[in-house]
Amino acid sequence: MPTHTMRAVRLHEHGGPEVLRYDEVPIPEPGPGEVLVRVHAAGVNPPDWYLRGGLTRMPGETESTVRLPVIPGTDVSGVVEAAAADVDGFAVGDEVFGLLRFPGFDGSAYAEYVAAPASDLARKPVGIDHVHAAGAPMAGLTAWQFLIELGHDHPSPFQAVRHRPPALGADTTVLVNGAAGGVGHFALQLAKWKGARVITVASGAHESFLRELGADRFLDYTKCRPEELVHDVDLVLDTVGGPDSRRFLRTLKPGGSQFPVFPGDFDEEELTKLGVTVSITQVRSNGAQLAELGRLLDAGTVRVAIDSTFALADARAAHERAARGHIQGKIVLTVT
Repeated sequence: MPTHTMRAVRLHEHGGPEVLRYDEVPIPEPGPGEVLVRVHAAGVNPPDWYLRGGLTRMPGETESTVRLPVIPGTDVSGVVEAAAADVDGFAVGDEVFGLLRFPGFDGSAYAEYVAAPASDLARKPVGIDHVHAAGAPMAGLTAWQFLIELGHDHPSPFQAVRHRPPALGADTTVLVNGAAGGVGHFALQLAKWKGARVITVASGAHESFLRELGADRFLDYTKCRPEELVHDVDLVLDTVGGPDSRRFLRTLKPGGSQFPVFPGDFDEEELTKLGVTVSITQVRSNGAQLAELGRLLDAGTVRVAIDSTFALADARAAHERAARGHIQGKIVLTVT
């Protein structure tokens, strides 16, 4: 077993990237159903900077569960150091990756060690390193649960009806807005894996990257209005979402669907008139789905693009990189 303390990045207050502190803290003890993971890499995701900025309540929660100081982060790749007596399926020395305790703000991934629910973990794909594995869980599972399989029966905080992934195939056209980002580049690849035709929207710098990943058509939103150039799409996956998302509705064919990853502002009358549906879900930790995605990563069918890496001690610089936007793939923290 390791010594009793570790280094971790914590927030003692909310604010800009400068509030991320590199602290010495006790190593957590794994509880029932948990393993202790020696972290090799941790992914950086939007909820990390939302938490840092002061968002302490997940959609659907009535009150905050965050107590400062808090260790941010949910995405890890590492090695099992210890396991609770009731854990089957993982042993000391196993390489694992996972999205920890999401939805929620208690993943505590920006650390040298983390106590992780075994059900949130999968074997790390042998064919990729810890940095790439740490980039996959949240973004990959978001794309998976929107497009391939929801995988749970939890009610959505965003809508009364259960989200239903589409039947994707050779006769399907998908538009991915924000295709170069974490969720977007996985969504593009998963739709291609299913045989769909994929139109990607991003800024011009990302064109060759997206074409390499299989994009059938690329639109530079800085030079054109994609919603005026594209028609008869079966599905729009909008990773940007928000109030401007509704402009993509006119690209859909009747019976088509729009999936905003962040809740948008839609007019029911307009949806009815166009004959289209809007659906949103909230990504949830799921080790079994991650194992399925892991097989695609191992085979090279899907790959994780890394925008940049930063040492754990430089989490502030990682968050500053995130704030500049135009991310290509994932930002990952490396833990020695």
